[in-house]
Amino acid sequence: MSDTIGETRTRFFEYNDPAHPLVLRVGAPLPAFTLAYEMYGTMNADRSNVILLYHAMTGNQHAAGFNPEVPGLDGRWTEENHEGWWDGFIGPGKALDTDRFCVLCANYLGGCYGSTGPASIDPATGRPWGPSFPVLRMSDIVDSQIKLLDHLGVSRLHAVVGASIGGFLGLLTAARYPDRVRIVLPIGTGVETSIYQRIINFEQVNAIEADPNFRGGDYYDGARPDLGLALARRIAHKTFVSLDTLRERARTELVSTKPPYGWYEMNHPVESYMLHQGKKFVRRFDANSYLRILDAWQWFNLVDEAGATSFKDLFSRCRHQEFLVFSIDSDLSFPPRDQARLVRLLKRAGVPVMWITVHSEKGHDAFLLEPRSFAPHIHQLLEDTRTPATTFPSS
Repeated sequence: MSDTIGETRTRFFEYNDPAHPLVLRVGAPLPAFTLAYEMYGTMNADRSNVILLYHAMTGNQHAAGFNPEVPGLDGRWTEENHEGWWDGFIGPGKALDTDRFCVLCANYLGGCYGSTGPASIDPATGRPWGPSFPVLRMSDIVDSQIKLLDHLGVSRLHAVVGASIGGFLGLLTAARYPDRVRIVLPIGTGVETSIYQRIINFEQVNAIEADPNFRGGDYYDGARPDLGLALARRIAHKTFVSLDTLRERARTELVSTKPPYGWYEMNHPVESYMLHQGKKFVRRFDANSYLRILDAWQWFNLVDEAGATSFKDLFSRCRHQEFLVFSIDSDLSFPPRDQARLVRLLKRAGVPVMWITVHSEKGHDAFLLEPRSFAPHIHQLLEDTRTPATTFPSS
């Protein structure tokens, strides 16, 4: 049997219920919104085999297979998006085995790949939402996807999986809706926004807002803030990829002797590589969506957003769940100490947990690039939940 999903398509969940709007943590409730999503595999009769997958910050709903087109995205569905970003993990016989499970992945509320976001049309004005789009928090993204699960008739997930800030969302789903989750798989994530991340994120915000074309976020009728967004991407990119990997990738880049913006002439392949990464990114992403997600990251508070009083209170809700936590030893964005803290908190709350460290030279992006390092552990836990993971005593 082929281990590939083949061609896929994006579906759209239209929520419109003024009597039961999506209640946001900041600002007025949202009575209507759209979520773009994809599904791989088939739901069983009682819909108990569903795995909810959260993408990383600039990812999308297309996690597996080949999808050449998503309508209405103003050119953002570039060739870079056509192949599923977790294709090595999802499919028959793979870590997320679609012969047994149905995998669901949705573009975040506030995103720019078909879900309602700043680039979407505001029905009240007939123009893009732009800067008037509601402020979002991570719990709003989770709650919107819970409404999608309700629509699909999924009362309890077999597992929730998320890497990077997708791991934030996975943890929040497990703690905010503990009776709806069986297995939790956080990869390269943590329980809070670190000081390092805050600095990097703040630099990106400044880069975008300093672009003269940003105009406070109201740029859809004119030139886009491409210089600012490209700079933001370069600031972030170096945290996702290890320095050794950057050196290797840059060797294939041509060095231009032409100054990209002014007098400075690039003199090393890594400069050309980083310049290219920024230019490529602006073709596929929206600056306002980027800022909304960064803002949610900066304000992320797992305890408060889960409605808990402490980490112990929060994770005590998860004692009937099983956790498999992954670290990546070369991760600069979410270093292993972040997962060490998560595991300590889980142990103290008496939650069944396993902790695996992946040894990789790829950095944070190893979770995208090296499925063989993760797949055996994921496959084992998802396929055989008869033997609980070890429950560590409280310390």
